Amino acid sequence: MLQVSTIGLDIAKHVFHVHGADGKGRAVFSKRISRGKLLDFFAAQPRCTVALEACGGAHHWARQLTQLGHEVRLIPPAYVKPFVKRQKNDAIDAEAICEAAQRPSMRFVAVKSEQQQAAGLVFRTRDLLVRQRTQLINAIRGHLTEYGWIAPKGPSHVATLADLIEEEAMASSLPEAARTMFRVMLDLFAGLNGKIADLDKEIARRAREDEVSRRLMTVPGIGPISATAIAALAPPAETFAKGRDFAAWLGLTPLQRSTDGKQKLGVTSKMGERTLRRLLIIGSSAVVSRQANRARRRVRGSNRCWLANRVCWYPRARRNEASSRAFSLSQRASSACARASRTSTSARMSAAFFSCF
Repeated sequence: MLQVSTIGLDIAKHVFHVHGADGKGRAVFSKRISRGKLLDFFAAQPRCTVALEACGGAHHWARQLTQLGHEVRLIPPAYVKPFVKRQKNDAIDAEAICEAAQRPSMRFVAVKSEQQQAAGLVFRTRDLLVRQRTQLINAIRGHLTEYGWIAPKGPSHVATLADLIEEEAMASSLPEAARTMFRVMLDLFAGLNGKIADLDKEIARRAREDEVSRRLMTVPGIGPISATAIAALAPPAETFAKGRDFAAWLGLTPLQRSTDGKQKLGVTSKMGERTLRRLLIIGSSAVVSRQANRARRRVRGSNRCWLANRVCWYPRARRNEASSRAFSLSQRASSACARASRTSTSARMSAAFFSCF
């Protein structure tokens, strides 16, 4: 009788499918199992390797199967797709997962603990509330435009609308039904602001208590929110050999379309965790903007922009003539340099993150 060495598990909400193979890859069984009988089935199986796609609920089942003594491996769905044969159903998916798990060069996803997922849930909850607040702001500003009122951008300006709606100038131009709906949206806006502030305090507390987050916050452009998100959502540092691998995982490296010995690099690949990539780009942009503002305020010196130093070397008579033109050129050059360096700065910051783990 063939001995099972690898089991591919295709998970779902109610119906699961398992595909077992021996050490040579030959199929041993292919079964459909209900949710209630899944753990009983694996408890009766000999200790082996169980492979799943890294999708919703995969970490929960990985923890459950690990407690039964099995070695669980999570595979990204994109790496399973090449092994899917014609058509698509649960049995074919389970077979593809089993075959992909047997590849010696396959990359796997680390199984997260409940604490890691809880830390990530705090951040994702805050991100959800921020998106809902942005939707409310856009709705309020858009509906006010229909009545001839233009509200400034930003949450700080929307907070003052609650008092302005009650004033005679605005109240006389809005119907009573519209004022009632604006009060409802402004109350929701105030409630979201309070919940976001509470989550900010919780995230700051977690960042102070976590040693990795404290080290991450020493990197310029990284605060409690980014540090907590990186510690919760990024895989273990042992997964990467160097900082460049971490930058590639974030999707901050160019997209390659090289062939015939010719290197062709495109735009940023944008693969990997988009939430961390967004926070990293925001942090690097803030660092670049801050340094650019400092350079503008400095007097003549070696740290200034080369174009500004060139202007300072001109004779006084010619300097007054060229000052306005040179200033505009330096502004455009600084903006272009800032845009060009954001991606490279993000990659360098990712290497700094890697050294903090």
